Amino acid sequence: MSAVRVVLVEDHALTRAGLRAALEADGFDVVAEASDGIEGEAAILREKPAVAVVDLGLPGEDGIAVTRAVKAAAPAIGVVIVTMHELDEEVLAALAAGADAYCVKSSDAAIVLDAVRAVAAGGAYFDPRIAHIVLRRFSPTAVPPTTSPLTPRELDVLKLIADGVGNAEIATRLHLGLGTVKGHVRDILEKLSASDRAHAAVTALRRGLLS
Repeated sequence: MSAVRVVLVEDHALTRAGLRAALEADGFDVVAEASDGIEGEAAILREKPAVAVVDLGLPGEDGIAVTRAVKAAAPAIGVVIVTMHELDEEVLAALAAGADAYCVKSSDAAIVLDAVRAVAAGGAYFDPRIAHIVLRRFSPTAVPPTTSPLTPRELDVLKLIADGVGNAEIATRLHLGLGTVKGHVRDILEKLSASDRAHAAVTALRRGLLS
């Protein structure tokens, strides 16, 4: 199977290099890069990748405008927005523009990789750190808490997952072995019938398990 083709649009050179390295290490084929929105939009429409990873705060043309233009011209291209911000209005603007995923840069790099994989497979992905914004948008009524199927320690792990923390950092913060954390994550996914970490966080928020 050929590698998933990705175009990366990010104005900060170090961040762009880090994202490219992470994507390529995970088997993605980064076919083009751009450092501003105008150049990025042109590269995306020229290369027609499976996924475009687009920074929100770009010079020339911001990530929302790039997303809107790409989706109008080539709706099959998946767009993953990455940004420093967790602001409601920016998340909702990205959704309105047609973004398929939204990731916060300060989250673990695995979040971006998960987002690209999900979007390449035809799905959507929202960083657990902004899942509550998406839930408020699509489920505006308050959800009363339900009895938790999780143990107190699993809830501790889930809260950190919802903050975008990776397994190694969770192990450090909770003074657990990495294997123990992985076991807790596996049990959390099973108990919540979740397909991945973001799905688990959204499910927990929807059921009122996380404040």
